[in-house]
Amino acid sequence: MTRVLIIGGYGAFGARIAERLSHDEGLEIVIGGRSGERAAAQALSLRGHANAKISHTSLDAQRASAADLRALGARIVINASGPFQGQDYALPRAAIDAGCHYIDLADARDFVAGITALDGPAKERDVLVVSGASSVPGISSAVVGAFAHEFARITQLDIGISPGNSFDPGVATTASVLGGVGKPIAMRIDGAARTVYGWQGIGQHHFPEIGKRWMGYVDVPDLGLFPEHYPSLETVRFRAGLEVGVFHIALWLLSWAVRAGLLKRPERLAESLLAAKKQLRWLGSDAGGMFVTIEALGRDGGPKRLTWTLIARSGDGPFIPAIASVIIARRLASGAERRRGAMPCFQLITLDEFDRAVADLDIGYPNVPRVPMDGSHGAS
Repeated sequence: MTRVLIIGGYGAFGARIAERLSHDEGLEIVIGGRSGERAAAQALSLRGHANAKISHTSLDAQRASAADLRALGARIVINASGPFQGQDYALPRAAIDAGCHYIDLADARDFVAGITALDGPAKERDVLVVSGASSVPGISSAVVGAFAHEFARITQLDIGISPGNSFDPGVATTASVLGGVGKPIAMRIDGAARTVYGWQGIGQHHFPEIGKRWMGYVDVPDLGLFPEHYPSLETVRFRAGLEVGVFHIALWLLSWAVRAGLLKRPERLAESLLAAKKQLRWLGSDAGGMFVTIEALGRDGGPKRLTWTLIARSGDGPFIPAIASVIIARRLASGAERRRGAMPCFQLITLDEFDRAVADLDIGYPNVPRVPMDGSHGAS
């Protein structure tokens, strides 16, 4: 059996990773985190319907050593214990030293891009180290990879995510979001390096079925990774949005306070703002969306535009950031994944794999014609 340690396995995304993997025979799932009580409760909640063996442990992602990982008998370590902004590579280094594969859900641009510094040590120990196995860049890069053959030259990418208001992101994720409010972001626009600011560039995007959502700029690994892999790109944008307009406008106003120097540490507001959001859950819904728009020259030499849209209902949206790590962990456990070294999660999974992994969830691609390729994926 393959033992998989999920650090942060009772959090917003870690719990969903654990739920997905708990159905797999041949796995031993260890739920880990700073709180032994919460880890135990999560393990207990899974055992009733799990095919995998489930246990728990108390373990701090920032202090875990190679000896700790060896003592637990972990073969795969999944780190869902963000935020990753400001973190170092202590845990992936410990995993390498222990001979463990490592996967994380990081969305911090520098953290994900810098993981290649561990490529040599990872290859020496014959392990795979993957950073960014989340919605971005894990799923977004899979979308572009699936449709790239439709184009002669890709010139523009617009990517966006807007969760439903019912989603409880937790204090750590909220602090991570607030930490980027009003902060400068290096972004490629119209062929030039530009500086934009977190949660500014405000505008609306219309999602099929769930309507318009306000969106603003957010710093993600995609902004650096896509230009590296697709040199023809002139513009790469990423925006995120809150379902409830007044909440989004509040972040936009905070961004100006940060830029003006009136608010130095907006992340300190995480607990109070999250508490207010929870009290106002009724203002929104359990539906969220993600889109990737590709603009390019088509094979016929003319301009072409393609938009892939995903809509998640019934509160299933938070599974989306969990799925890339689940797919990679399953590949490693089965022996199907033979890559070794340290790398961002850029086109490491396919849309076919993603579709199969979420087939039982309330996730779909609305109002979108099918495009024949290696599988059935929505595009327009």
